[in-house]
Amino acid sequence: MIRHILLIAFKPGTLPEQIDAVRAAFLAIPHQVSGVLAVEWGRDDSPEGRAEGFTHSVLMTFADEAARQRYLPHPDHDALKAIFRPVLERIIVLDYTLQAGDAVSI
Repeated sequence: MIRHILLIAFKPGTLPEQIDAVRAAFLAIPHQVSGVLAVEWGRDDSPEGRAEGFTHSVLMTFADEAARQRYLPHPDHDALKAIFRPVLERIIVLDYTLQAGDAVSI
């Protein structure tokens, strides 16, 4: 399983409707791309004040490397980028492969 984490800072003046459109595009991806198991969208609400201007995050879960490779050139990913890039100020992207023993659930 692969986790794909995005930390997002939108351009000043980005309208709530534009952010909603980006959110909807991300949340539709599991229905559009085989092997995308889940997408979570969130807005920073940490009381620590350490977000460094990043206001939103996306956490995607891919079944495996093949699923990630299907997603990256997928037409629906390209459509998402067409909505996302015009309002994007900064982004951090971090992927990791979840190894056995690297997660604990309660």
